[in-house]
Amino acid sequence: MSLEFKSRRPAPAKPAAKAPQPSAAARKEEAARQRAAAHAGQALKDAQAAKQAQREKEIGGPEGPEPTRYGDWERKGICYDF
Repeated sequence: MSLEFKSRRPAPAKPAAKAPQPSAAARKEEAARQRAAAHAGQALKDAQAAKQAQREKEIGGPEGPEPTRYGDWERKGICYDF
């Protein structure tokens, strides 16, 4: 009795179809949308900078970044964990 082995290779894949190119109007609309998003982002940054400038300066507080941001506090060289 002879056994015959056959390959079970899948059929070759069909080449992918090219995506349709957007029209000139669609490209202009997308460019305008990107410019508007960039403008809104810049306006937000400007508003945050103005708000930061209006904050009052802390008197007698620690120098540098906020120490409680990292979960500890340092006074006179001693670090306290919360």
